[in-house]
Amino acid sequence: MDNPAAAAAFAAPAEDLRERLASAVRGRASAMALDAAALFPFSGAEPLDAGYCRRMADCAVRLLAAAARDGRVDPTLGFTAELYRIARERSVPLERVFVFVYLTERSVLDDLASDAELGATSEAWPLVAQLVRRGSFDALAAYVQLAQLEPTSAVLTDSLTTLYSRPVIETVLAKEAVRAARLGHTLALILIDVDHLGAINQEHGHGVGDRLLERMGILIKGFFRQHDWAGRIGDDAVAVLLLGLDAEHASELAERLRSTVEERLEFTDHRTDRPVRVTVSVAVVTVAVVAGTVLDPDRLMAEALTGLERAKRAGRNRVDYSRSS
Repeated sequence: MDNPAAAAAFAAPAEDLRERLASAVRGRASAMALDAAALFPFSGAEPLDAGYCRRMADCAVRLLAAAARDGRVDPTLGFTAELYRIARERSVPLERVFVFVYLTERSVLDDLASDAELGATSEAWPLVAQLVRRGSFDALAAYVQLAQLEPTSAVLTDSLTTLYSRPVIETVLAKEAVRAARLGHTLALILIDVDHLGAINQEHGHGVGDRLLERMGILIKGFFRQHDWAGRIGDDAVAVLLLGLDAEHASELAERLRSTVEERLEFTDHRTDRPVRVTVSVAVVTVAVVAGTVLDPDRLMAEALTGLERAKRAGRNRVDYSRSS
């Protein structure tokens, strides 16, 4: 690994770190739950009373601790079933449960960041953050399975690319914008659009286009880190949200991704045995937020879409970079 601290963290016995992380979360569960509950009541159209939110928060924190410890979540037992039961009491929809678990994840990470053994200055922190974020995702996936959602309902992942779905990306962008404005963090939004995908579908068939998107999803999941937020937001478009120090290197990452797509996603037209080149247009918008200011996530997305159009007009297969004020 390029990062010596991350390498040292990964070298530590995984099971021991999982147990220490779960123990730290359980020990601080009350404070973490209080922080998450304070943010949640007004996250939807109908306010929820503080006592009810605290019950949900207590359950969600312990669910995250169990998920981080075990590396998996049983959708029918324990805290998953308890969270589902509590949510059903007030008919809280999946989208709002997602917001709640996401807020709980942020509260857990914010609290753990100051921990002397596992916190942001420790060698274990990169893996700790990854385990918490992965636990959050596993908990939500188990919740979806338990709820037995209809196919038309909002889901966490896009079935074709296996990246996050658009509702997830929109929710994360909105919540991270609020957090960045509160703490003064840097964000970067990357939009990736497959060049001429419509023409590829028309000439080679939609099955070829679908396979390209599948391969794109695999490439992106391997290119960015597990705790980065990457999701499909349109037929041929993917968004990636980078936070903190990662965001400062967004333009470099975007250029490397563009060249990697060009190198790896080319395919052969079996009717002619001729290679078909595949490229992407990319837009990067970076914003360094001053603590206490307001960051509009809709404006950030609009600026990224404008940058994507500039990249296409300039000839495609290129990266457009801008810094938002």
